[in-house]
Amino acid sequence: MTKVGLFVTLEAQPGKEMQLAQFLIGALELVEAEPDTTAWFAVRTGPSTFAIFDVFPDEKGRAAHLSGEVAKALMAKAPELLAKPPSIEKIDVLADKLPAAPELVSG
Repeated sequence: MTKVGLFVTLEAQPGKEMQLAQFLIGALELVEAEPDTTAWFAVRTGPSTFAIFDVFPDEKGRAAHLSGEVAKALMAKAPELLAKPPSIEKIDVLADKLPAAPELVSG
């Protein structure tokens, strides 16, 4: 079960909405390399507002993500893309429903 997560809100600079959306879409490849990121979502919540929601099995996984490649890339691009610093909230997961991991078939 996932135990902890992050909820990050982002506000694009005027005229940078599409660039921020493309950055978030491209970040998926980096997140896929993180074994302890159980689930990761990048969403648009308004014309210039976006959010990232992700969950982890434990604090170690969350800490690894916060010091990982997506965080580094976001902070490097923040002055160019964001109207203000991202709001990063650490959250506790009370319950979850995720797809079951596929069973390995030996052949």
